[in-house]
Amino acid sequence: LSLDNAILDAIQRLRCPLLDWFMPLYSRLGDHGMVCIALAALLLLFPKTRRAGEAMALALVLCLFSGNLFLKPIVARVRPYEANQFVGLLVPPLGDFSFPSGHTFSCVAAAFVLFHYHKKAGIAAWLAAALMAFSRLYLYVHYPTDIIAGAVMGTAMALLSICIIQRTEEKRRK
Repeated sequence: LSLDNAILDAIQRLRCPLLDWFMPLYSRLGDHGMVCIALAALLLLFPKTRRAGEAMALALVLCLFSGNLFLKPIVARVRPYEANQFVGLLVPPLGDFSFPSGHTFSCVAAAFVLFHYHKKAGIAAWLAAALMAFSRLYLYVHYPTDIIAGAVMGTAMALLSICIIQRTEEKRRK
């Protein structure tokens, strides 16, 4: 916890008016997984990207159930701004727990799936996911370990989803 707090405090030294304006806006794109859901829906529309859309949609559903509906209430980790009585909050206080970062969870899952199926677009998605993860630290709404857990679990859900979609496709072909 002391390392988590030290990293959060170091990031707060980066604060400036431009980032104070940008980070809440960017982070809001990850609220309720909306950008990732929109991307999955877009991928589902075209035959060339449909498998990626299927895997991404499945990964996002797995993220929702395993992260937001299962782990967050069980772990019940208080957010860093509450635990540390942080006064510089740039977003309204959140109503759920901190562990794992759902924004990171879903963005990493989406990026992993996209990279698996479409490398060039996946690189951009990885950069977007990294920025989303950083925004959550900048906004002081997650600990670094929340971010790491979200990234690891997002990767796991993406791998599981890709495997399920591939096996389903193999069964369809047979």
